[in-house]
Amino acid sequence: MRADNRPGDMGGAAGTVHDVVLRSRRVVLPEGERPLAVCVRDGLIAALEPYDAIVTAEADVDLADDALLPGLVDTHVHVNEPGRTEWEGFATATLAAAAGGVTTLLDMPLNAIPPTVDVAALDVKRAAAAGQCAVDVGFWGGAVPGNGPALRPLHEAGVFGFKCFTSPSGVDEFPPLDEAGLRAAMTEIAAFDGLLIVHAEDPAMLSAPAGPGYADFLASRPRSAEGATIALVAQLGQETGCRVHILHLSDSGSIPMIRHWRERGIKISAETCPHYLTITAEEIAAGQTQFKCCPPIREADNQRRLWAGLADGTISGVVSDHSPCPPELKKGDFATAWGGISSLQLGLQLVWTAARRRGHTLSDVVRWMAAGPAELAGLTGKGRIDVGRDADLVAFTPDKTLVVDPAALRHRHPVTPYAGRELTGVVRTTWLRGRAIDPTIDSTATGQLISREDHERHRLW
Repeated sequence: MRADNRPGDMGGAAGTVHDVVLRSRRVVLPEGERPLAVCVRDGLIAALEPYDAIVTAEADVDLADDALLPGLVDTHVHVNEPGRTEWEGFATATLAAAAGGVTTLLDMPLNAIPPTVDVAALDVKRAAAAGQCAVDVGFWGGAVPGNGPALRPLHEAGVFGFKCFTSPSGVDEFPPLDEAGLRAAMTEIAAFDGLLIVHAEDPAMLSAPAGPGYADFLASRPRSAEGATIALVAQLGQETGCRVHILHLSDSGSIPMIRHWRERGIKISAETCPHYLTITAEEIAAGQTQFKCCPPIREADNQRRLWAGLADGTISGVVSDHSPCPPELKKGDFATAWGGISSLQLGLQLVWTAARRRGHTLSDVVRWMAAGPAELAGLTGKGRIDVGRDADLVAFTPDKTLVVDPAALRHRHPVTPYAGRELTGVVRTTWLRGRAIDPTIDSTATGQLISREDHERHRLW
């Protein structure tokens, strides 16, 4: 990487001085890679010029053969602050995000205390996050029994949508919705064209593991528990007209159904996560609770079908479901350990390592991890390298390998199922609105707290 100053005329707007120009022979666009000079002014991408264009800028950075990606958008992160800040927090989570090339994250309404189920709780969450964030942070609201009257005020206060569970969430303060509760919430949310995002498992089909092995845990949360609830959600989506999104899809058997419902005009989408795409049930031994998550990681053939669902566009995004906890809560067995995997910092390398082996490109990865999640949330200024969008950018060396060292992870507790795994791809630099973030220090809290109405009002391109 080389930085220098190149005086001359700005391509396309003579006399304009940009803040920075980033040059790469591999700028990753939705349609593929191109050699370009990405010109940044006032936090936005002001122009896309030929790689060797003469451009006037305060700083000129030549990435040569490093790829330049849009900043990733992770719409599924549990930050847990306030109330469970000892599990994670905005400072540590957002530094981990920046180190992994994530420039925008949306925080889930649990496991913080209070959960984000009304405007007062949203105000508490925003106050806790203020001044701590290295990347941009937005918030989901929650849909729980009895908070129907709070949904529209939360929408008007700027949450990006509403999360619900159909089975126990793991924390008492965020109870699940039954069928009647789902119907009521979806009817209300449809009235203002909001979005419901669903942890879809049928509690009647879940059970305690019969033994200590991973196969016992897997059998206790079968694929049919996901499939049955996804079918219910789709039916209610058709009935109410509510937009619905299936979180952390692990059941590949639901992919043909989701495709069918979408073809019939039902407004349903789905995401999956790096752990479902890169780990298989066959490799998890008894006692390895660092691999526990809900829904569970499934077999290799199921994983293959998830990749096919990504390739054909039925699954629209890959997000982390970063759900950390103190190390002591991951001890014990699969029945008692906390179910959550922390991968906020590693998602790009995990997905790219597996994707390239299957013949996918960096443009595919960017579509799944930047453009798709941004589109889901209505973040029209994020997720793509294009004129007028935020200059959230990532320099990525796609062919360099690294071995995952838990001590190098920036989230609060360096517990990971990926320890010692060799991955391909290294994040060199992350820029937020044209400003480089240094994730090794704690003084880069320049991220903004973003809201849905900000993007609807100001991002009109």
